[in-house]
Amino acid sequence: MKQTKLRVLYITRNGLLEPLGQSQVMNYLRGLSKDYKISLISYEKMEDFNNKILLSRGQADCNAYGIRWLPQLYRPYPRLIGLMFSMLRLIWIARREVTCQKICLIHARSYIPASIALAVNKLTAIPFVFDMRALWPEELITAGRINRGSFVHKVIIKIERACLQKSSAVVSLTNAAVNYLKSKYPTELKNKKIAVIPTCTDLESFTPPVIKKKTYTTHGCVGTILSGWFLKDWLSSWINVVSLRDPKAHFEIITRDNTQNLRLIIDPLNKLADRLTIESKLYKDMPNIVRRHDLSVMFFSQGLSKLGSAPTRLAEALGCGIPVVVNEGVGDVAEIVRKNNVGVIVEGISKEKMEKAFESLLTLMKDPKLNARCRSTSENLFSLKSGTESYRKIYNSIINSKDSTCVA
Repeated sequence: MKQTKLRVLYITRNGLLEPLGQSQVMNYLRGLSKDYKISLISYEKMEDFNNKILLSRGQADCNAYGIRWLPQLYRPYPRLIGLMFSMLRLIWIARREVTCQKICLIHARSYIPASIALAVNKLTAIPFVFDMRALWPEELITAGRINRGSFVHKVIIKIERACLQKSSAVVSLTNAAVNYLKSKYPTELKNKKIAVIPTCTDLESFTPPVIKKKTYTTHGCVGTILSGWFLKDWLSSWINVVSLRDPKAHFEIITRDNTQNLRLIIDPLNKLADRLTIESKLYKDMPNIVRRHDLSVMFFSQGLSKLGSAPTRLAEALGCGIPVVVNEGVGDVAEIVRKNNVGVIVEGISKEKMEKAFESLLTLMKDPKLNARCRSTSENLFSLKSGTESYRKIYNSIINSKDSTCVA
């Protein structure tokens, strides 16, 4: 007799229709849907939600994998009141889903979904996974959105503590974040199931090119840059130095940020002209785009806020066999680059530091084994298959525990 799939509710504040939602939500759910009946609550941006072609494509994808999709419209303003209203609404929706669909586990991706799962847990006793992603309170401080010690900061820390304590398992992107959390919350995390699952990617899509026929080097940069968490001044410094040292070099930035605003920051005098391309692309186009880059540049803000970060673009670049240019202090990134010799680490924003890193890069790119080493590193660390299996093990350990009330 065929066993009935157990039901899981997955809550994310990222939109399924966004590139990040495709790479870091849907990619996992496709694999997990083989063993679980999944309900998905996501928050979609207005421009995506109003794109009928994009919306129908997302719905068709969910239908193909038996995923019950409950998309919500993301409204950024008014910020505080809007957030409170959406949270109350989401608690109602999540509780209804738990009751009507007989959900036996909630997977909460990041802090706000975890606070929703915590509330539903108190109402229904359904266990939840706190998939932290990054250290959100510290990210908000770094981005200048809240002040340390403020009322809002204290509320978020209280929620963080409660979610860590009451969740059935905690997932972090990096070992660096786990070490920090254990020192900060030794009681709450005592005997807690903690798994480190770095940002994984579909390595069957992000593959090395068969051959590159170009007479110039393309420096790529993928993802948001105007978020407050990316060091846009470092990127500008790198491009300025490289453009002088290598007059043939091209620079391609793929982002959903405002193109004109970003170009004014990177190249205010338009000296690079058509050597600098800034544009937005669909997620399905990203493997081909990354493949045409010769290296990928990523500079993120440092400090506590980035201990829990594992940039998706790192896994995708290495998957395509290209080296990376990074900075210290971002999760396990520098350690991965240094240990596997798959890129260079820039030590500072000054022209001298950038030139030093560029010289190291020129030397590294002469290594005939570099591209293969990048690919093997991605396979060892960022395989979507292994990441999905890690989540499956977490689900099973909770559902099959002696306290579980789930039945097939």
